[in-house]
Amino acid sequence: MLSVHLALVTVRVTAHGEGKVSMTALPDWMDLPNGLGAAEYEALPEEICRRIEIVDGAIIVSAAPRRLHQDICRRLANVLEAACGPALAVSTDVDLRLRDIPLLNRLPDAVVYDASLPDDAVLRPEHCVLVVEVMSPGSVTTDQTDKPAEYAAAGLMSYWRLEHNASESILSVFCYRLDPTTRTYASAGVYSGKMTVTDPVSVTIDLTTLL
Repeated sequence: MLSVHLALVTVRVTAHGEGKVSMTALPDWMDLPNGLGAAEYEALPEEICRRIEIVDGAIIVSAAPRRLHQDICRRLANVLEAACGPALAVSTDVDLRLRDIPLLNRLPDAVVYDASLPDDAVLRPEHCVLVVEVMSPGSVTTDQTDKPAEYAAAGLMSYWRLEHNASESILSVFCYRLDPTTRTYASAGVYSGKMTVTDPVSVTIDLTTLL
C-alpha cells in the first residue's frame, strides 16, 4: 500500500493483488485542504468515481482488480439476482453513501437493495439488505476490519466477505449479521463448497461455480 498525504487529504493507493502501484502526479481535484465533501464528489466525472472511495473526506484510489476478482463478483451477483425476485435489485461496484459529513462513501463489490429506489437516487444503508466484499491480497485489513466496522455503524444488517484460498482453490464465505444494540457484527456462519441461507436472501450457492 502506498500512502500519499496532501494537505489534510490522505490519498491511499491500494492494489488488488501482488505488486506495487505507483502514482507520479495528483490531479487538481485531490487538492482540497478540508477533504472532499458530498457536493465536490458528486461533481466529479463518473470515470473518476468508479476508482475512488472516500473515508472521512480522504480520497482512496484503488488499482483495477484482477480478472478473477471481477469474475467472482459478477457470478455471485448473477446468482443473487436470480434468487432475489422483483422486490430487490443487485448491483456491483456502485456508490454506497454511509455518511454525508464527513463524507464516507464506499464501493462494495456487490450490494442487494430495494429495487424501487430511483436510479438517480443516492444509495444509502437504509435501502440495502446485504453488502458483499470479495477480499484481495491488497484489501485484507479493509475487508476484514475497516469496512465491517463502517457498515455495522451505518446499520447495514448483513455483510458477507468472500475469501479465496488460491493454493487450494477454495472459496469461503464469512457471513455476518448486525447486532442492532451494539452496532457490531456477529458471525452468521462460514461456508465452503456449498452454502444455503434464508436470510437476508433465500439462496443456495455452489461456491465452486464462482471460481
